[in-house]
Amino acid sequence: MATIKWDHLVHYVNDLSKSIEVFGEHGLAAFKGGSHKDWGTYNALSYFGLTYLEFLCIENEELAKASEHNIVVRDAVKTLPEHEELSRVVLRTDDIDQVAASLHAAGLSISPILDGKRLDNEGRLIEWRMMTIDGDFEGLVYPFIIQWSGTDEERLERLTSSGVIKPHPAGQVEIKRAVFHVSNPAVVANHWASLFGLVATELDNNTFSLQIGDKSFVFKQGDENQFKQVVFESDAPTLKGKSIVLGEGEYVFN
Repeated sequence: MATIKWDHLVHYVNDLSKSIEVFGEHGLAAFKGGSHKDWGTYNALSYFGLTYLEFLCIENEELAKASEHNIVVRDAVKTLPEHEELSRVVLRTDDIDQVAASLHAAGLSISPILDGKRLDNEGRLIEWRMMTIDGDFEGLVYPFIIQWSGTDEERLERLTSSGVIKPHPAGQVEIKRAVFHVSNPAVVANHWASLFGLVATELDNNTFSLQIGDKSFVFKQGDENQFKQVVFESDAPTLKGKSIVLGEGEYVFN
């Protein structure tokens, strides 16, 4: 059985430097990642262990528009520059071929498994395999799936020793929840639970949660059918009770 974990999230932005600056003003380490030369996008990253934020920006609009199978890039072209919004969560697996077979059997429209690569800001090659899911369910777009080379333990050691994962100046900070506003929280939560081998739990006020490791996806009542908020836990007094708003995405610190 393939494992499923929350790998990262994608936030479409128009200015990577502004995103880095805003996070830096709150004591959060963010940095330019690199360019996706095949897709016409580039990114900035902020790591919280192996779960991280990816601010994604269009670098080459002509190339991005020509991206055939990468729905994340296609959506960026449609969304930017008008809406700097949280796009979707990304699920990490250790067997993307098995996940692809399972999603295909469930009747979903999935992309071919793509080979991704980019150079980091020090010129090192980073490679992965990924797969996107076309369409939406009840108006909410699906996550996409990624598989990195090596184990989680190997990646954590490598990213830490290279300084990619490092302490945030503000203090300890951990991503805990992704919050989605959807018209039918129970239906959407149970659908995702069935697809990805998770368990849906009702909280209150028509709110449902999917536990994914020590984190969760929360589905609340709302007409936007959109990924709206990221919730962190932190021991930093400068962050507790604060909220950072970037475009249409909100980062909340408890």
